[in-house]
Amino acid sequence: MAGAPVVPALLPLELVDKCIGSRIWVLMKNEKEFVGTLLGFDDFVNMVLEDVTEYQVTPEGKTSTKLDQILLNGNNICMLIPGGVGPQ
Repeated sequence: MAGAPVVPALLPLELVDKCIGSRIWVLMKNEKEFVGTLLGFDDFVNMVLEDVTEYQVTPEGKTSTKLDQILLNGNNICMLIPGGVGPQ
């Protein structure tokens, strides 16, 4: 009987660590989304991004703001999308 191929487990923080230096799309718990280059993070998934575009849904529609650098609180992060380009 042939066994199923063994796939090494990848822990969530290991995946985030592999994204350092790459573009990442961050969805927040509120109506904000950020796309930028991940510079670093800590055990609480607080993140530092550079070359950032912030997207926000407002009653007037979607807005985008360019930022040089930002620190995101890990408590407010809902989802991370490695290589993401942001909302279309």
